[in-house]
Amino acid sequence: VPGGGPHPGDAEVPGGTCWLGARPGGGFVFDNEQWAHAVELAPFRIARAPVTQGEFRVFVEDGGYEQRALWSAEGWVWRSAAQAHDLVCWPVYWRREPDGGWSRRRYDRWVPLEPHLPVHFVNAHEAEAFCRWAGRRLPSEAEWECAAGPARYPWGDEPPSSAHAELDLCADEPCEVGAHATGDSPHGLRQMLGNVWEWTATPFGPYPGFEPGPYAEYSAPWFGNHRVLRGGAFATRARLLRSTWRNFYTPDRRDVLAGFRTCALD
Repeated sequence: VPGGGPHPGDAEVPGGTCWLGARPGGGFVFDNEQWAHAVELAPFRIARAPVTQGEFRVFVEDGGYEQRALWSAEGWVWRSAAQAHDLVCWPVYWRREPDGGWSRRRYDRWVPLEPHLPVHFVNAHEAEAFCRWAGRRLPSEAEWECAAGPARYPWGDEPPSSAHAELDLCADEPCEVGAHATGDSPHGLRQMLGNVWEWTATPFGPYPGFEPGPYAEYSAPWFGNHRVLRGGAFATRARLLRSTWRNFYTPDRRDVLAGFRTCALD
């Protein structure tokens, strides 16, 4: 993909009054996106790109999975239980090679880690541990949507194309985090849609005035114990995607095409 490589640094978002949720009249949305409501946000700084495999590798090699102080209470319970079955030393589908290098499983074969591809198949606990190690944090759902901008997509209202984002299985894995500059948000954030889903710090819950849709079991049964993800992945259908779409999984799930980006603590 043209324009690959890294995309380091933070974007400054001024905060203030932002709108969270979908507006009526814009086509189909799920019940959990209804409806747009004002939220007040303090100014914040958010990474211009998702965390890469190369960045996550440093966390792993620094013993991030062994440092209790980096993990939430819930995360440490998950990590300890999983390690009892030899499942947690590093991200799922990674392995350490005899020469000290790293590989990851890519479908039916092993390939070297690509330092500028986003880390994915990590769960919310792993993402939060990385954040504490790095002196950072996950964005809230409201911060993520504010950073994506007020339009239907980060780049505006033009329907997604291969220039904007990695979608529709045009490739069979994510692309480098520096790709798709055409899809940048007004604040200069890259790949807010497509490539990998992004964990947020926000539990999945109803917006004010929530009313279940015709498929009443889609959202409400999962409020409270799931975590919100945003943005879509390389396998997401472009016609479904919009900046207000809320995905949700339990924070222990490692089988999702999910990565994350981070925010500064101040």
